[in-house]
Amino acid sequence: MASMSYAAPPSSSSLSPFRKFVYVNHLHKTPSSYNVSIPLFKPLTLNKAKNPDVKSLKHPHTRSASSAAAVASSVQSQPLKARLKNGETLYGIFLLSFSPTLAEIAGLAGYDFAVVDMEHGHGGISDALPCLRALAATNTAAILRLPESSATWAKKALDLGPQGIMFPMIDSPKSARKAVSYCRFPPNGVRGSAHTIVRASDYGINEGYLSNYEEALLIMCQVESEEGVKKIDEISAVDGVDCIQMGPLDLSASMGYLWDPGNKKVKDVMRSAEKSVLGAKNGSYLSGFAMPHDSPENMKLRGYHMVAGAVDVGLFRNAAVEDVKKFKMSLDTGSNEEREEIKDADDNFSPVLAEITAYAGYDFVVVDMEHGHGGISDALPCLQAPGTPSRLHSCHTPAT
Repeated sequence: MASMSYAAPPSSSSLSPFRKFVYVNHLHKTPSSYNVSIPLFKPLTLNKAKNPDVKSLKHPHTRSASSAAAVASSVQSQPLKARLKNGETLYGIFLLSFSPTLAEIAGLAGYDFAVVDMEHGHGGISDALPCLRALAATNTAAILRLPESSATWAKKALDLGPQGIMFPMIDSPKSARKAVSYCRFPPNGVRGSAHTIVRASDYGINEGYLSNYEEALLIMCQVESEEGVKKIDEISAVDGVDCIQMGPLDLSASMGYLWDPGNKKVKDVMRSAEKSVLGAKNGSYLSGFAMPHDSPENMKLRGYHMVAGAVDVGLFRNAAVEDVKKFKMSLDTGSNEEREEIKDADDNFSPVLAEITAYAGYDFVVVDMEHGHGGISDALPCLQAPGTPSRLHSCHTPAT
C-alpha cells in the first residue's frame, strides 16, 4: 500500500506504557501529511478565495463551503467513468480503517473517489459495505480494492455495487484478461449471477442493471512489479481494462529498493511505464499514488487521470503525532502561555484509530458515548485495541 509519509514501524520501546512518545521531525508536505490547524470545537471555515494550483485537479481543501452542495449535486453525482470520459482529473483517498464515519467525512470533504482497501486494510466484504453506504450518501464514487485477483473476491465485491474494482498484482496480459472475466457474466466471463437480490442492482429494483453495468464499471488493474511494467503495453491493451493503477512501493521493492520509490532507477521505470500507457491509442486511463517526491499536481501535469493523495489512517496518524508532539514540547519548554486542553475524544469508535493514538503517544483516550454515535458494544473494541495494555481508557457516558 502506498502511503505519503515514510517512517520505520514503531520499536518495542516506543510502545512502552511508561508514557514514551516518538517525535516526528518532519511531515512530508503531501496530502496525507497536511496538518490543517482546526480547533476542536470551532466550525471549519474554508478560504473561498483559494484556488487549486491545477484547476482541473479537484482538491478537497480548496473547495469553498458555499459551492460544496452544488459540486456534490452536479459533478459528483455523475458516474466515475463518465467524469473520466469528460476529461476530468479526479482526486481521491484510500480508506484502510473501514470506518463509515471517516468514509462519510471523506465524501463530505470533497474527494472525487475513495478506495476501500481490502488488500492492506483489515476489513472484508461485510466491513466494506457500511463504507460504501456512507460514500453513496455523499455522492462519492467508491472503488473496492481486492485482497487478491480471484473470481470469488471479485464476485462478492461486485455484488456490493462499487463504481470501480481494483485488481492487485497484475503482471501479464493473461492475468489482466482473467481479471476482466471475473467482472463479466457468462458467456463473456465467469461472474456468478445473483443480480436480482444484490445491492449492485438495488436489490433487483434496477431492471436495467444487466444492460448497463459493464459500461458503468471501472476495471482497474494494478501494475506494481518489474515484470508487470515490462508488459504494461500489453496489459493496458486488454479489452475491458479501463485503467492502469501504478504501484510505486511494490515496484520499488521488486527492483530491490524497498521503501525507496524515489530512487532514480525506480523513477525512470515509472516514467517509462506512464508514457507507455498514455501514449497508447485508445489505451487505458492512468491512476496512481502521490509520493513524498511526487506531488498530485506533478502527476496531473504528466497526464494522470486519477490521483490518490491521502490515506485515512495516515491523515489521522500525522495529526495525532503532531498533536502529541506540540503538547509534550510545550511542557518541555516550560511555557506558561494559556493552552487548550489536549485530549482525544474518540467520537468515531474505530479500534484502528484508538490503536494509533497509543502509537502517537497519548496518555489517555476518551471513548465518547455522549456525542459519539456508538454504545457499549462499539466502545469495547476501542478499549481492547492492541498496543495499549497499560493505558488509561475512559468512557464518557450520557447524562442520566
